[in-house]
Amino acid sequence: MPEARSWEPTDPAYRRVEVSAVVGRGDDYWTRATHDLLRWAVKTRSGFRVDSAGPVQAGRHERIRVRLPGITIVEPVEVVSVVEEPSRVGFAYRTLPGHPVDGEEAFILDRAADGTIALTVRSLTRRAPQQPWRLLFPLLLVAQRVAKRRYLRALRRR
Repeated sequence: MPEARSWEPTDPAYRRVEVSAVVGRGDDYWTRATHDLLRWAVKTRSGFRVDSAGPVQAGRHERIRVRLPGITIVEPVEVVSVVEEPSRVGFAYRTLPGHPVDGEEAFILDRAADGTIALTVRSLTRRAPQQPWRLLFPLLLVAQRVAKRRYLRALRRR
């Protein structure tokens, strides 16, 4: 699973991507960043809307929306796990039917012994089974790269 400490996906049908960046340091920042992450800020500060106003919760189905000129894309997902440890906090979700891609995504904050805090974003992706998304998969991979850069900036100290 992408949220695991050691991540070695076993299904070669999925494209595996992992990106990380230092986003801050210190106890105050950790408190704020973990709170924000567990309330979808990594998505909402990256241009997405999440239907739920509450914190992420394992087993919960959510609808994430992204608005593009002339169209709103709805991404149904299910939160599959939430991690809340003293120096590691995050969550993972899997896509549901109707999502533009098939796969999982995880957002994990790790705090090092020196107080440095890094955000890691992991994804497993393959073509969705339905059209038009199946045909548009190459464009969706480009959109994913853009989104990942935004995710890494979303929780940086402001």
